[in-house]
Formats: sequence, structure tokens, C-alpha cells
Amino acid sequence: MSYASIFPGQGSQFPGMGREIYESSAKARDMMERANEILGFRITDLMFGTDDQALLATNVTQPAIYLHSAVLAECSCKVKPDMVCGHSLGEFSALAAAGVLNFEDGLRLVSIRAREMQKCCENTPGRMAVIIGLPDETVEEVCRCTEGIVVPANYNSNGQLVISGEEDAVSRACGKLKEMGAKRALPLPVGGAFHSPLMEPARVELAKAIEAAGFKAPICPVYQNVTALPETDPARIKANLLSQLTSPVKWSQSVGNMLRDGCVHFVETGPKNVLQGLVKRICEAEGYKEITIEGIQ
Repeated sequence: MSYASIFPGQGSQFPGMGREIYESSAKARDMMERANEILGFRITDLMFGTDDQALLATNVTQPAIYLHSAVLAECSCKVKPDMVCGHSLGEFSALAAAGVLNFEDGLRLVSIRAREMQKCCENTPGRMAVIIGLPDETVEEVCRCTEGIVVPANYNSNGQLVISGEEDAVSRACGKLKEMGAKRALPLPVGGAFHSPLMEPARVELAKAIEAAGFKAPICPVYQNVTALPETDPARIKANLLSQLTSPVKWSQSVGNMLRDGCVHFVETGPKNVLQGLVKRICEAEGYKEITIEGIQ
């Protein structure tokens, strides 16, 4: 029986996240206090507070989710996974869980990624929108035919694809997709056009940081967003991690490949349970009935 540990991305944050394990585990408390020192501010105060607005800035959200997921993986997971995968930001948590990155290096990379992505959001306004109820191929074609920059960004599950790009281009694409029968074509409450060419300026500093970090061979295959394939070579993992900035997250393809490679048990490790719902829909669409899905929060 193969088991996969999966990790959520931006959007899974919530006020109070991580407080329970901080108060109950000395190891978790040590990791979180080290994170405060590395980041140069007390991110735990923002995580444990009651103000959800304090968690919305990309340069806070991404380190907070990584920290929560990494602590849970280290302190609450009793069995080593046979495979790992993370959704967008969650790929960094997956790499830490697989031993590719140590906790501290992973946090530093996430912090740099978040900072550089935040700059892109401020310098070049963009948006994302979720499209529900149309085939992927239809959404892809509309993106290709729409004036301006708009691209598929997250292949979340069968019939759910997120698009990303310039504000006007995304709006035009949403209008066309509604005309073509989309059940929903709704803007997402995120700060910019993630996983699109608008994130290209973030590549320079992230590339330097990735190259300087110590990447090791993983203890198990890492199904990466860019390829949806199991990777074990540190050089390829580095290259894919950098490409992820401007490439779509192939989540449904990754889950499908994990299923075909023998996964029968998925454990979402991190805040909320968004990925559990996506995995359930993918399993149902692909005819996998004897799959168990749970979460560690």
C-alpha cells in the first residue's frame, strides 16, 4: 500500500493556524521560534492572531503555510511517505518532507519567492479566476485566442481550471467562457497573476537562492507541478522548482500519475482541507474507488 503526503498552497491560511501544535509540542515550538528568527519578524503572532487580513499579503501567507505544513510533517506524521506532492507553494513543503531541503533552507527559499512575487504583483497588476464546468481543452483554447496575457495556471481537478494573467485579459476570457457554458468564472481573492508570464521578474533572485541552497536526493519520489512526474534527481528538481513560477500547476495530472503508480492513501498535511476535495473529485473522475483520503491539520 503506497501512501502520498500532499501539501496545500496559498489560500489555505486561516487565523489561529499552527497555535494548537505550538502549544502542545516542544519540537514544534522550537521550529516555529527558529522561523521567527530566520524571517526577522514574529510570523507566529500573525498566524495565531484573529485578523485574517494580516495573513493575506503574499510575503506573509507563503511562509506561514510552509511553516505550518513543515511543522506538521515533522511532528505529527508517524510514517515516511512513499511519494510526495505539493500544490504550488506546497511543493516546497513536499521537498522538505522528502529530505530534499532542510527546514531552514526551505523557509528561506519560500520567503525569497514570496518577496519577489509580491514585487511582481505590485509592479504589474494581474489576477486569477477559477473556471468550473468546462473541459480543459476549451479553457486552453479561449486563453490562446484572447488578446493580452492570460494562461492556464492551476489544473485543479476535472472541470476546474484556474486562469491567470493581465486583469483585462482575464476578464475578457471569463466573459467568453461564460458564454460557452462555464458554470462559474469567478475572480479569486489573490494578489496577482501567479503561474503566468507576469511572474517572470521573480525568477532572477529565486534562481540565485535555489542554486545556493543545498538540494539532496529525496527519500521518495517528488511529483512536481511542472511535469506531473516523479522526480528524484536534485538537478531536475531545482530546474522544475524555478520553472514553476511561470508554468501551470499540473495538480490533476500529478494525482492521476500517483494513482497509476500505486497510491491508495493520500494525507493532506497543512492548513484546511482543500486538496482532499480535489483528490476526491479526481479519483471519482478516473474511476478509483478504493482510495482513502485524510488530513493532518
